[in-house]
Order: sequence, then structure tokens, then C-alpha cells
Amino acid sequence: MPKNKQRINAPHPFQPRDDEGPIFKEPWEAQAFSLVIALHEKGIFSWQEWADVLSEEIRLAQSHGDDDLGNTYYQHWLKALEKITITKNLSAKDELIERKRKWHSAYINTPHGKPIELSAADSKP
Repeated sequence: MPKNKQRINAPHPFQPRDDEGPIFKEPWEAQAFSLVIALHEKGIFSWQEWADVLSEEIRLAQSHGDDDLGNTYYQHWLKALEKITITKNLSAKDELIERKRKWHSAYINTPHGKPIELSAADSKP
């Protein structure tokens, strides 16, 4: 069967893949990836700027003991995205901290098996 035919019948046909399967293990990884691409395409930063920030995040993580097995790559991607977002004045650090707090609270307050929604951030489980 042609490769394209297999992809069209896959659960997520346009998800980037390599020989081992989907590149993204979690939806948030794909979202972070997409945000970087969209911001770059809007001219918010050059690809070299992005590569420099991401490389620095990876170096920092390795200096703090990250084994660099590939399983933390998108965590570095997300940290670099947060850093460049702050540097380019797209968000303030306090805004990002508050948003993370709300998502964590929503996660804690969401029953197992239900989708996490930000509206659950300040409700009681």
C-alpha cells in the first residue's frame, strides 16, 4: 500500500512521523511546535534566533543532569518558547506563571478520564 494511503487512514493523518512513528508523544508537544512555527512565520523571530534559544535551553538542561535521551526534547522546546515569548514582549513572565498555575489547578480539579479544561482551575474536586 502506498505510504500516503497509510497516512490518510491513520488516526492523525497529518501528524509528522519518522521511521519509528509519530514525532509527538503528547498533544502539547505538537501545540508547542506549531506555536514556534507560527511565530516564526509571522516574523516575530528568525529561525537562527529560535535555534540559539533552544540550544541554550538544551545546554542548560544537560548541565543540570538531563541525560539527553530525546524524551525531554519538547520540554526544552517549551522552555525556549516561554523564554523567547518573554524576550520578544509577547507575554510577561508573571502571565506565564499565572497561566501555569491555573492549568495545574485545573489538572488537580479534573476527575480522572475527563478532559482538562481551564475553567476547572479554581473549582473544588
